[in-house]
Amino acid sequence: MIKRLALNIINELARQFPAVLILGPRQCGKTTLARHFIKGEYFDLERPSDFQVFSTDIELAISRFSGPVIIDEAQTLPDIFPVLRSIIDENRQQKGRFFLLGSVNPALIKHISESLAGRVGILELTPFLFPEICERLPDLPTFWLKGGFPDAVMADDMSQWERWQENYIRTFVERDVPRFGVKITAIQMRRFMGMVAHLHGGLINASQLSRSLGVSYHTIQSYLDLLEGHFLIRRLEPFFVNIGKRLVKSPKLYIRDSGMLHHLLGISSERQLLESPKRGSSFEGFIIEQIIALENMRRSGSRFYFFRTHAGAEIDLMIDRGQEKIGFEFKSSMSVNTHDFATLRASIKEGIIARGYVIYLGKRNYPATDRIFVMAAGDFIMDKLPSGNLTHAGR
Repeated sequence: MIKRLALNIINELARQFPAVLILGPRQCGKTTLARHFIKGEYFDLERPSDFQVFSTDIELAISRFSGPVIIDEAQTLPDIFPVLRSIIDENRQQKGRFFLLGSVNPALIKHISESLAGRVGILELTPFLFPEICERLPDLPTFWLKGGFPDAVMADDMSQWERWQENYIRTFVERDVPRFGVKITAIQMRRFMGMVAHLHGGLINASQLSRSLGVSYHTIQSYLDLLEGHFLIRRLEPFFVNIGKRLVKSPKLYIRDSGMLHHLLGISSERQLLESPKRGSSFEGFIIEQIIALENMRRSGSRFYFFRTHAGAEIDLMIDRGQEKIGFEFKSSMSVNTHDFATLRASIKEGIIARGYVIYLGKRNYPATDRIFVMAAGDFIMDKLPSGNLTHAGR
């Protein structure tokens, strides 16, 4: 059983809050984590027998339990949240009493904000991160190809991997999408996801997508909201500074799991990935997801952006910690030259960022300047960094 890095954060939240909400995409490992590493009585509300326990008299059902209770797919029963609030308020000093698991962000967050504000700690669980899986799968390029979903990354061969990916997407478009009353067929949603995959790493142009799919601009936005709410895509917002430059204002679009991206693009081998024109943007999105997830576990309050001017200067990722901003460039190559960190150097000079990193597929780690470091991707993710690096600074 693979222990998740998020478990320490979950335990900290359970010592601070009466309830803990664990969000994340379907099949990312929430249930496995809860059943094997969290003590409490477990209920899956998508199982009819478990749903029946709570559906008749929620208050009676919950009040029967003296110890911790784990409620999976909590968004299935929205009426449970006001009841939890009243029960929690009877004894606010009792921490770690309820663990709520959910795979739909907007639905759960809406109910939480209305009912459990101030009473619940929230954590997003991602698919596997490289530090979690490296003992079983030490090869970073293979992990990049297959993505982090447990059943996909542990598949014995790529044919099993392809079947898992196809069934995951099919379940989403045929089961999850209709639940939200979205007027789109399974075929259209699958086509839309393919279009999103080809836009991966680029700026969102909803008008172009609307023309291609034959729907309105606002309909495209609702489709993107649906994918984002199920943790399948990320919209990375641009960072603005008042420096008198024309800045790009549209968000960038990423499919969050690299394995899902590659399946939608028809990539099923390392050779296909290395020869693909989407290799660079795939690597960029893959490392961005690893960095954001690890940063969120190491400290709270960090914000994430990209920076681009109309002249073409770009920082792939910026971490804004309030007192400090850190810039990143990602290169899916085995070597780095001075042009690769020219924007980082200029941004440090202009005071936009304090320091920067170039993350690449090579093996050497070295300082390019006094405030710019070139790092091998695997070493950076595994925190094998020099003094003054990203994760040690400010700890």
